[in-house]
Amino acid sequence: MTEEPAPRRDRRIALLLWLLPLWLVASGGFGIWYYFRMQAAEDQVEQIRFATEVKAQDLQGDTGKLLGFVGERHTGVPEGMNRAAAMIEGSLGPSNAGYKIERLRAPETAKGRWPILIATIRGSDPKLPPVWVLAGYDARPGSLGAEANASGTASVMAAANALAGAKPKRGVVFAFLPHAYDPEAPLNETLEILRKRIGEASELLVVEATGAAEKLMLSSRDAGNRALRLVDGLGEVAGAEAICMEEDFDLSSVLFEMGLPAVRVSTRPVVKMDEADDSAPDAAKHTAATKALVGLIGKLSDS
Repeated sequence: MTEEPAPRRDRRIALLLWLLPLWLVASGGFGIWYYFRMQAAEDQVEQIRFATEVKAQDLQGDTGKLLGFVGERHTGVPEGMNRAAAMIEGSLGPSNAGYKIERLRAPETAKGRWPILIATIRGSDPKLPPVWVLAGYDARPGSLGAEANASGTASVMAAANALAGAKPKRGVVFAFLPHAYDPEAPLNETLEILRKRIGEASELLVVEATGAAEKLMLSSRDAGNRALRLVDGLGEVAGAEAICMEEDFDLSSVLFEMGLPAVRVSTRPVVKMDEADDSAPDAAKHTAATKALVGLIGKLSDS
């Protein structure tokens, strides 16, 4: 009995079995490359924004919402923190000013987690470090935080709206911090997250208490900071002894100690822990100071 020869294996099938996994790997790699390329291209597209000039009525309305509708805003009142974050994001986001809002995850607390909110204007010269403008949107427990820091938050929102259509030489980044004034909040951890995101900056303007006068008051531990030189006509430079008395908290000093070029931008010294801080600022003074802030940001970003 003769043994039948084994059937010959079709070379085409062998080739197909060899090419199929190679094609899957190649097509998968191409898909991933294409996705990230498109994502990078999308990130480079400047979103359409709509500028709104600083108006007393709008500024007064935003400050009133922070003191009224939002109310107390600290780790013990999560509803207030939620409302404050939503208000900022809604005002500056795609449906209004048109910014693409970046949300950084701040450390979680016992009652919730609230984001660091960031809105960016790209500069025409990407080699130049951007100007950062920062406001804390929380408040001390038991206080509505009119000057620490509803007025500063409203001013930075208004500045971002006013500059939405700007084409500056260096970028401008507006940031809103959830843990700046509440002593029970994880401030150090939050600032470390912010520091990593900031990286290099030309100046970091820490804006608070902008409702006490029409002119700005600037203070920094760095005497050579450009903001101090460019404030002429918009305000004056004050020494640290006039800004922060006794053991009162100065956010700009903490940021400076972290290696950031921080400048406190305000219209009065630091609000003391035992000081009443529930009354809305004078609308005319608040508006004038906010316009001066816009002017200062413009000077810094165009040079």
